[in-house]
Amino acid sequence: MNKKEKGNPKSLRNQNNDPNRMNTSETSKRKKDRELPWWVELLFVQLGLPETILIKLLKAKKKSREFIKNDKRTLIIFFFIIAVMTYFYPVIKHAKNKLDCEATAKNYIIKNKNIKRITKRELKMLSTNFCYGGEEVYEIENFKN
Repeated sequence: MNKKEKGNPKSLRNQNNDPNRMNTSETSKRKKDRELPWWVELLFVQLGLPETILIKLLKAKKKSREFIKNDKRTLIIFFFIIAVMTYFYPVIKHAKNKLDCEATAKNYIIKNKNIKRITKRELKMLSTNFCYGGEEVYEIENFKN
């Protein structure tokens, strides 16, 4: 029985290894026959950049592919947030410019015009009007009565 047990695993091992050997030789031929990408040909063959850079680039490419494959949800959320911020940035910038203009116009009206009779609401209205091209600020001098 010992002889049979020893004989069977060897024959099974030989049968299993034969296809693997054929596959490895076929895959190695495929790898050898593949052409280099154009950027590798240009940068590392023609220009002669060091191979260490190529190794680092290929590792980074592999890591980025794995990261994209594993963290798709995080990336989608990140790009969604960036898109929302890009969409609302002009609105926020316009509002900031409007507030800055109103503050500047308010300071101008306080310094240069007689505002004893004007309430805070009227002052805000006049500064907003002035920022949008209104000319009511110039009529304040008529209130000196």
